[in-house]
Amino acid sequence: MARTLKSGPAPGRPISRAVGRIVERMTHIRDLVASGPTLSFEFFPPKNDESARSLEKTLHELAPLRPSFVSVTYGAGGSDREQTRDLVVDLNATHPFPAMAHLTCVGRSRAEIRELLADYAANGVVNLLALAGDPPEDGTDPGGDFHFASELVELIRESGDFSVGVAAFPELHPRSETTRHDRDHLAAKLEAADFGITQFFFDPVPYFRMLDDLSQRGVSTQVLPGVMPVTNPVSIARFAAMNGTRRPPQLWNRLQEATPADRLEIAIEQASELARELLDQGAPGVHLYTLNRSEAALRIASNLGLG
Repeated sequence: MARTLKSGPAPGRPISRAVGRIVERMTHIRDLVASGPTLSFEFFPPKNDESARSLEKTLHELAPLRPSFVSVTYGAGGSDREQTRDLVVDLNATHPFPAMAHLTCVGRSRAEIRELLADYAANGVVNLLALAGDPPEDGTDPGGDFHFASELVELIRESGDFSVGVAAFPELHPRSETTRHDRDHLAAKLEAADFGITQFFFDPVPYFRMLDDLSQRGVSTQVLPGVMPVTNPVSIARFAAMNGTRRPPQLWNRLQEATPADRLEIAIEQASELARELLDQGAPGVHLYTLNRSEAALRIASNLGLG
């Protein structure tokens, strides 16, 4: 993996015969979600050769599950832009499942995004998760031509036959003023998109409440629930604080008192139970946040009878 992350053609270079074949066989996630239930995984770009080898091992171990698709995150402020692009192109070239690129727009110009979209299209990448991205922590104006993910969705629609997903927050976006404001904005965003994927959560009630709120607004776009096994309580507590995700005190107490081995068992048990409840109540699939590790994802999928 470390030697192939940058194997795709550079922006502006002619499309290769191999990539041409990829374009012909690429699958749009909108079609997969429509036929559900789906099983998908999220990864992040490796930072060095060691983490690249670890991700390569994870991909090799998860591949037999035949995931519906995988996604690759985009660093804060687009800091992983090139790594995300190269990894997504590489995955589409070397694996049978489609890879979706996360794409943020805050602080970016329309010309920059158009150039990246043209490069993705030329390299057979047809699935994108359109995100606004986080503004600077110091509150300064990030500049650029975008304020909302919905504006990015519009530009993607103008730029080709992409399958476009957007993010959803069952417990409300941390910058939302009110529940009504959050749901109105989410409904408009989903109407323009092909599907949604939620931030991770631990209680199924807000997820189904969100779907009810959307249904009342006439929105039927499928929203995949994101499930995060708590294999690293410290890091995931930090993620939860950033995203406004409520952490069950009882679960965290168990994790803090457990040995590392028992902690993994607890994480797999909790995520499996949550995913099973979501599927039993009609969720269109499960999107597992892997943190670039395979063991929890493998066992959760086995517990669910997926893959």
